[in-house]
Parts: sequence; structure tokens; C-alpha cells
Amino acid sequence: MSYAVKEIFLTLQGEGMQAGRRAVFLRFAGCNLWSGREADRAAAQCRFCDTDFVGTDGENGGRYQADALAQQVATLWGEGDRPLVVITGGEPMLQLDTALIDALHARGFEVAMESNGTLAAAPGLDWVCISPKAGTEVVQRAGDELKLVWPQEGLDPEALLGWDFRNFLIQPMDCADGEAAIRASIGYVMAHPRWRLSLQTHKLLGLP
Repeated sequence: MSYAVKEIFLTLQGEGMQAGRRAVFLRFAGCNLWSGREADRAAAQCRFCDTDFVGTDGENGGRYQADALAQQVATLWGEGDRPLVVITGGEPMLQLDTALIDALHARGFEVAMESNGTLAAAPGLDWVCISPKAGTEVVQRAGDELKLVWPQEGLDPEALLGWDFRNFLIQPMDCADGEAAIRASIGYVMAHPRWRLSLQTHKLLGLP
């Protein structure tokens, strides 16, 4: 299989339970909830996405076979214990498969994946993060981390607590009124302590 990759880069994980951990980010091109074009945003199922996942023109972007892609990830990691790759998008489960997971495992990587949950996660992943979007049918209702971007009309966080996740996170939406989103997220967690606040610390630090 040939994978369409937007970009690959070494950074620190900025969000969620593994925030602050050194990681290689592998961003696939394409998503099933939005084309990525601003002209289509108003009609998209997800209208608040803050990520460029269109095309293969980013850092180390292109088309790869599984072994070559895993080797590129390993080259970017370089030296260091506990190698971690975070596979994201767009929607990574449009492309991610066991061939790539096996190739990354063969190079010693822990393989994490961040998805909107509308497609089932591939078997063999070490960390599954699902970020549900209002108005979509989430089929992947189990994993390590549920990360809810907040506020979202049409989603009841308490209804998600019946899903099989080890961690439930509320993350302020990156939007025009970001301060209000932060206040709403803090207020929700303070009133509902099964949830934990997640911040996009990479943006605060100026990291990609």
C-alpha cells in the first residue's frame, strides 16, 4: 500500500495524557469529515478543525510504502529510549493498517493514534485516542483516551462516560473566542470531576 503523508516531524506531544513526551508526529493526508478546503467548511461534518491535512507537501511529506515510512520515522527519532510515534491526520484510519504498525513495532516504536472514531481502530495499536465530533457515528468506543473538544453543541459529555476509555479529557476549542472556550472547559471539569482538562501546550510553546 502507498500511504499519502502530509508531514512527519519530531516534537513534543502537546495534548492529552502523554503531553510533554518526545514523539515523532506522522500526519496522514485526508479526512472523512471535511475536505480541508475553506470553501467546504460550512458544509463539513467537523467545522472547527485547526489542522492542514491537504496534500503531501509538508515537511517530509510524500507517498511511502510501509517499510520506507517506518524507516523515515526512525530516522527522525534518532537516538533515545522509549521511541513514540503519534499517527494523526486528517483521519488516520483511512490509511493506517497492520503492515505499517508492524513495521514501526519492528523498529521499537510505541504506536499511538488519534482519530475521530468514525472508523474502527486498526489492531495492534499501543495507544488509542478518540476525539468525537457532534453529528457523527462513532464506532470506536474503546481506547486509552477520549478527548472531547469543548464546547460542542449536540454532544453530551456525560453520555460518553459509558464508553470504554481509561481517561476522559475536555480540551478547549481553538476558535475565535478561545478565552470563552477555556473558561467553559475549566468550568465543566470543575463541575464534573471524572473529566480532566487537556490543553494544547505545543501551541503555547510555539511547537508544531
